[in-house]
Amino acid sequence: MQLSIIVPTYNEAPNVAELVRRVTAETRGIDAEMIFVDDSTDATPDVVREVAASADLPIRLIHRERRTGGLGGAVLEGLAAAESDACLVMDADLQHPPEEIRDIYTRFGQGDVDVVVASRYAGDGTSAGLADKTRVLVSKASTVLTRAMFPIRLKDVSDPMTGFFLIDRREVDAATLRPRGFKILLEILARKNLRVAEVPFDFAGRHAGSSKASMRQGVHFLTQLTALRFGKMSLFAVIGGLGAIANVAIVWALTQLGVNYIAAAIIASEVTIIGNFLLIERFVFQDMKGQASNVWSRFAKSFTFNNAELLIRIPIVALMVTGGHFSSVIATAITLFAAFIVRFVFHSLVVYAPRKAGARASRARQFVEELDAQAMSPGEL
Repeated sequence: MQLSIIVPTYNEAPNVAELVRRVTAETRGIDAEMIFVDDSTDATPDVVREVAASADLPIRLIHRERRTGGLGGAVLEGLAAAESDACLVMDADLQHPPEEIRDIYTRFGQGDVDVVVASRYAGDGTSAGLADKTRVLVSKASTVLTRAMFPIRLKDVSDPMTGFFLIDRREVDAATLRPRGFKILLEILARKNLRVAEVPFDFAGRHAGSSKASMRQGVHFLTQLTALRFGKMSLFAVIGGLGAIANVAIVWALTQLGVNYIAAAIIASEVTIIGNFLLIERFVFQDMKGQASNVWSRFAKSFTFNNAELLIRIPIVALMVTGGHFSSVIATAITLFAAFIVRFVFHSLVVYAPRKAGARASRARQFVEELDAQAMSPGEL
């Protein structure tokens, strides 16, 4: 097998037949296969099976009941299942024109690169298929931001946000990847120095169906970018910072309404404790939940610890206000900052600790190694 074409799909039934027809036409003379990795809730898997039965190209379907890792996770499953080491990834909506496959494959065949990126922003490539000027602006701004955060790794990549690329799967270290959504190429390029070439292409309009882009996808992208650039501890800090801002704002609002500053601090802390737990569950420790205790146990540990910390912190706030003549807002902000490291250590080593421990080293060594792993993963240094 010379080429494996991996197509992650989510409710793309109207596009499957046309995609297969055009891919088949463009891969004549290439020993190629198509692998649909499907997360759909519509008839897409049935359509894939029906088209595969009469196609001239070998077609396989992987239908996932659990959509782990989103589109990025689907791509990794496709890479693992592929028969060829040369794996081309493309969307099913035909915004990635199959007519570009041969040029991408030919460029890869020169043997001097690990990845060939189909770029909207290189040469005479275009992003005409984006729905409107707002989408174009968001796409370009996201690309500029991403390249600015990884100036060395992405120096040869004009379009790290594309989902249309060909990669030598032997260069992908799946164990280091933490797919969080749809920007799997960014995840791969940010974690390892790879030789990259680009082929310009015209980003087309959708053949059928509606775009999956949403505000939620935007949040996933920003989360992915933050975790890649700064690591887990910094993502924890970002959420803690948001919680601190909310905490201070609640304290200010309640004291303005005449609530005693101690009562205001307690109310603000309870609200932000719950909010922070929900955010770190979703965005920081999501890769550890499977091995940790159940969600109610995790919440109980987190809630109990944070309230214990609160019982220690509130008297300190009171002492700073009455004895040190700090304002209640400044005292709250300072003590929240001081509590950050302790919170991260506790959540890393206790709240999200695996249910079953492996071989046991000394307690001190376990502590240092686990803290180091949590603080540095999955960020790039």
